[in-house]
Amino acid sequence: MQHDPAPLTRHLRVHQDRGCTVLEFRGEIDIAAAMEIAPYLDRVTGRPGARVVIDLRPVEFFDCSGLRLLYRARQRALTHDGRLHLLCTDPLTLRVLRVTGLNRLLPPRPSLDAALAQPETTSGTF
Repeated sequence: MQHDPAPLTRHLRVHQDRGCTVLEFRGEIDIAAAMEIAPYLDRVTGRPGARVVIDLRPVEFFDCSGLRLLYRARQRALTHDGRLHLLCTDPLTLRVLRVTGLNRLLPPRPSLDAALAQPETTSGTF
């Protein structure tokens, strides 16, 4: 069952879709935005067996603070036997993910349907 997204902060909207918590990052994801997002992201990824999707499609700017959020979320989800998927279509953000190697750990998908169609295995390996 899909619910209408509810804004949590100006940088984060959250909704449920097909048993997954979808975290939609919005606007400029810099150190200030990361500080707003991190507590909620930690709560969601710290739940045992959590199924989480991070949607970067509405992001306008993404720096190393955003990369740290993604890496930390992945580690927390895996530690708690959860699953984490990533949505991203922006060429610049995709390039940052590729250059840093994070795309191998969290393979970006172009849509929620594509992300949720992935087999239920842990995201990426070292």
